[in-house]
Amino acid sequence: MPEIAIEVENLGKRYRIGQREKYYALRDIIAGLPRRAAAWVGGRLGRKVTGQGPNYIWALKDVSFKVERGEVVGIIGRNGAGKTTLLKILSRITEPTEGYARLNGRVGSLLEVGTGFHPELSGRENIYLSGALLGMKRSEIARKFDEIVAFAQVEKFIDTPVKYYSSGMYMRLAFAVAAHLESEILLVDEVLAVGDLEFQKKCLGKMEEVSRGGSRTVLFVSHQMNQIRGLCQRVIWLDGGRIVRIGPTHEVVSAYEAAITSGEWLRKQRPDVPKVKARFLKWEIVEPRGDQPNVLTDLGPVTIRFLVQVNEPIRFGQHGIALFNNEGQLMWAREANNLFLDVGVHELHYTFPMLPLRPGAYAWHVSLYDSGSLADVWYGVPEMIVAVPSYQHSLDHWNGFLNLPCQFHVHHHRRSPDEKDLGF
Repeated sequence: MPEIAIEVENLGKRYRIGQREKYYALRDIIAGLPRRAAAWVGGRLGRKVTGQGPNYIWALKDVSFKVERGEVVGIIGRNGAGKTTLLKILSRITEPTEGYARLNGRVGSLLEVGTGFHPELSGRENIYLSGALLGMKRSEIARKFDEIVAFAQVEKFIDTPVKYYSSGMYMRLAFAVAAHLESEILLVDEVLAVGDLEFQKKCLGKMEEVSRGGSRTVLFVSHQMNQIRGLCQRVIWLDGGRIVRIGPTHEVVSAYEAAITSGEWLRKQRPDVPKVKARFLKWEIVEPRGDQPNVLTDLGPVTIRFLVQVNEPIRFGQHGIALFNNEGQLMWAREANNLFLDVGVHELHYTFPMLPLRPGAYAWHVSLYDSGSLADVWYGVPEMIVAVPSYQHSLDHWNGFLNLPCQFHVHHHRRSPDEKDLGF
């Protein structure tokens, strides 16, 4: 009979709107140990809380599943579906409101850049600290140390406090520690989007390697369906904090892609309101056309199309569009004024000679007004994934917003530079 690595039963997480979650100091934890001891025995996390209220929102609700040891399981869903909340509960960063989760084995997690690192400690010290928190002996960590540093490519900076690392260096070291130290369960959130394409492939190869022996279990959150297809045997699809579907990768991913690109499904997520003037339905990359309409694999030329349904005639329309990166920084924006749109579905096309963006996740933000009155505003679903080669500096702290290909040549002049007939 297969051994169960992760068991989740009726898991729920409720947040109070407008209130920060309470965190506890060490003295609070020690004082509450007798009350909490039973819940932690055997890796079982959970409790039961009843009650509803208008100021509460359920980030997760009635989530149940099992993962066998050695499985690689993907978790997919749109933004706000509850994916990160689930991994935070499994990593013991936050407690569930109801239900429980049982994890059989040591857990290594990479939920965001630098999770678990102390900024004042060096890279070397953080490697040993992370290993100690996993329950490993110093000799075990030392045996893996050189391999971790080589994978992360931070040899020159290993004795530098990690607060001085770039986000790319931070992420490379954090992933290397999580993947190489001997944890039986590895939890990986959508952090690989901040790395370049070469490093993403390196990380995916490492996850395949650590799971190949059948002793390491991986839960992998990603918006990039090609990564999910290439790595995972099963997929859990979350939406609105609930499980939509669990099953073989090709079946669940295909159903998710069909739903996410469907105007009907998007309208369910943004229900029509009586008397609304317009509603954005979907967006897609028209050119270059790939297997996934939200994945850009070429810098240019690029054509983006938005579909908007107009329910009442718009005679003095103003349309705005903006593109943000995954850190919320504005990449580009523009506006179009004096639009005349009759009732019906309209296509709004944008054609760019090129989109020189570094690899990662981006979000389109579009709006439509009529005579200064808002008709609709929408953050495009799903995010745009830029999966092109990186043409930037090899050091992360020299990487900028633009990912511009260029040609470099060295021309040798035989004459001395101070001679006048160089042709300049």
